[in-house]
Amino acid sequence: MIVATLLVFCVLFILGMPIVFVMLGTSLLYFFVNPMSPSLIAQKLTSSLESFPLLAVPFFVLAGSAMSRGGIADRLYSFCEALVGHWRGGLAQIAVINSLFIGAMSGSATADAAIDARTVVPVMRKHGYSNGFASVVSACSSIVGGPLLPPSIVLIIYGLLTSTSIARLFMAGILPGILLAICLMVMVRIIAARRGYGTLRDRRLPVREVGRRALSGFWALMMPVLLLFGLRLGWFTPTELGAIAAAYALFVGLVVYRGIGGRGETYDVLREAALTTANVMVIVATSKVFSLVLTLEDVPQQMMNALLALSENRAMVLVLINLALLVLGMVMEGIALQVILAPVFIAIMQHYQIDPVHFGIMLVVNTSIGAVHPPVGSLVFTVCSITRCSTEEYTWELLPFLAVLLFVLVLITFVPAISLLLPNLVLGPG
Repeated sequence: MIVATLLVFCVLFILGMPIVFVMLGTSLLYFFVNPMSPSLIAQKLTSSLESFPLLAVPFFVLAGSAMSRGGIADRLYSFCEALVGHWRGGLAQIAVINSLFIGAMSGSATADAAIDARTVVPVMRKHGYSNGFASVVSACSSIVGGPLLPPSIVLIIYGLLTSTSIARLFMAGILPGILLAICLMVMVRIIAARRGYGTLRDRRLPVREVGRRALSGFWALMMPVLLLFGLRLGWFTPTELGAIAAAYALFVGLVVYRGIGGRGETYDVLREAALTTANVMVIVATSKVFSLVLTLEDVPQQMMNALLALSENRAMVLVLINLALLVLGMVMEGIALQVILAPVFIAIMQHYQIDPVHFGIMLVVNTSIGAVHPPVGSLVFTVCSITRCSTEEYTWELLPFLAVLLFVLVLITFVPAISLLLPNLVLGPG
């Protein structure tokens, strides 16, 4: 029966149906064919969203929406320009650094990519950068912050699916995010030197000017501090922190920077956050139903047995899992892939004694790589629809950056300390 179920899944996917309806349609067919009440689907859809920690998602989405419209992004860009504008390929370097801050506030790679595509890419084109290069930098840099740094939406979902500490996951993503940013900046410098992409200015700004811009963006820069110290000192749970972050972002946008003006713009912020949240929640709900089908058919145990038959070596198993995720990431959206497979991998992690926090970071980096390359990468469509870059040009420019992303994935996979050092230091051994 599982073969027929997966065959239906593949057919619906090839026909171009949205992943939500692919999972739901496959599940409906399974429950109708088997002697089970289809009402179980409705029960599973609703019960899967009855989770207090899941409330963190709409709160952080609202915070990100308020930040992108409230004048925070502009001040962060100015601060980043003061830091790296004198470097080779300065504008591209700004895009990477900017993503560290924007992603660490919005929790969404898509929001970060859209901001860079609208603000940084046009400026890069005016300074002689190719449209493809600028678009690729915007897409790749967006996975530095959004998926890895707190308050990452995908880490929250992974924590809920696998019963892993969200606070530990937040801490675990910081060093990999910084490592990824450094590697991308090195590649930007190499390409900029070969192509003659210059600097924004001849010399670095005086310390006083850098300090002035940091002071101008003080309220924006305080958000990551609030997130980290709030978790470390136990002031808030991740869900409570989401509510505080949303209130803080709205206050800064409405009162301090006044980037959100009047009821109309406030409504737009709330509407954007509601639509984004609905998109995430419906994927989570339908994936839970599909995961139930996989569990009833004993797919997790079968996958573990197949891996055991191939190798008992943990390193080899990690390689096989990464390869499978990279292939699947070429045809499936990252969040959907994560919510389908994360519960399946729980038994495998337990058997091979893989730390779930380490595995979560590896999984998020892997699925994020899928988001930046064709044919179905969500960030490809987000950026290229704004910059009007052709898929062919984008793909060609992506190749050196894809090599960087894979290099970082290998490091994270086989050096668990990159992910586990901070959680163990700040929160104690798990």
